[in-house]
Amino acid sequence: MADSPEEIKKSIRLYLIIGGALFVGTVLTVMVATIPWMDIGGHGFDVWDMILGLLIATTKATLVALIFMHLNHEKVWVYWLFGMGLFFGAAMVALIFLAKGDPIHYDGFSTGGQPSAVISE
Repeated sequence: MADSPEEIKKSIRLYLIIGGALFVGTVLTVMVATIPWMDIGGHGFDVWDMILGLLIATTKATLVALIFMHLNHEKVWVYWLFGMGLFFGAAMVALIFLAKGDPIHYDGFSTGGQPSAVISE
């Protein structure tokens, strides 16, 4: 932590720079979404605009995590814990996509759990 006035001024300067970078990133995201000449890829919102927006958002989230949440001063096990959370989050998304791609076809889901033979009576 900052103990001297010089270290406090240095920390404030870093926070202001990161805050400015976050503001610029937000403005850039809005410009990509609304200004036609900043539209990459095809006309309108497409995959390339989504990728660019996610890259900007990832950069902003990384800056917030490293600087404002002080992850740049943590021990190695905190990075492992953070990485495992990201890994399991990505695994859950992958499982959702796998389940969506290969759905279970069972009439009981749409009939409230009743077998089809009982409903036809």
